[in-house]
Amino acid sequence: MLIRPTLQLLRPANLVTAIADILAGMCIVSFQWSGFSYIYLMIASVSLYAGGVVLNDYFDREIDAKERPERPIPSGKVSKEFALLSGTILLLIGVSFSFLYSWNSFLVSLFICFFVILYDCYAKHHFVFGPLVMGVCRGLNLLLGMTSVSQIPELGFYLFILPVIYIAGITLVSQNEVLGGGKSKFIIAIVLFGFVFTVQLFLSYLNGNLLITSPFVLIHSFLLFPPLFKTIQNPIPEHVRKTVKMGVLSLIILNVSFAACFGMAFVAILIFALLPMSLGLARGFAVT
Repeated sequence: MLIRPTLQLLRPANLVTAIADILAGMCIVSFQWSGFSYIYLMIASVSLYAGGVVLNDYFDREIDAKERPERPIPSGKVSKEFALLSGTILLLIGVSFSFLYSWNSFLVSLFICFFVILYDCYAKHHFVFGPLVMGVCRGLNLLLGMTSVSQIPELGFYLFILPVIYIAGITLVSQNEVLGGGKSKFIIAIVLFGFVFTVQLFLSYLNGNLLITSPFVLIHSFLLFPPLFKTIQNPIPEHVRKTVKMGVLSLIILNVSFAACFGMAFVAILIFALLPMSLGLARGFAVT
């Protein structure tokens, strides 16, 4: 049946994290939550993410045929033509909905498309360039949420860097997902994650929201670091995949912490409620 293989291509558990990016970006710029047009940004974000992961599998089809023949395209459950067409259409939908919201959103979505295609086609195979480009894609998604206001504050552009660093760490780990090994990459990832958490705590302190933010940062650390330490001790593919899975899904808590940093406790709880949904979907569909 075509429905399940198509959903496997879309990675539904990951799509939830894209919504969290938008909500966090809106908190950073102190969006006033008037009207419902911001839903356009959520649809745009989910569509752009979905298009990116579908095209990722399209460009990886020959490698997957050798290393992961069970995936939808190499297994023959989904044709490569269908994957290319659907991935392209999803990117176009994302760009269209961002245009419906604002010109700034449209421009950011175009940058997202550029870096998504750059990663899928070329950058993913490079030790440094790959993690950097993937991180930029995620940082731009947070920035897309910030375009909910007409003028993004200067601090927002600095905070764009934190998801770049975080995802760069996840991508470093994922580079060994198939073959394992490479402990040095995991050590670098720990440093990157630690830096992101430290900046979030410092920012929350400056904003007078340390008590609200610190529990979420601790939860994030508790979810992320144990599987990562286990992978360092025994870097087999199974442990690497579990670490990457938790790193991707716990992006939701990264966004929760952003919302808490700016005193948006209600929105932080709302974003946190997305985590069980994402974890539930991850039981039925692959994350990586």
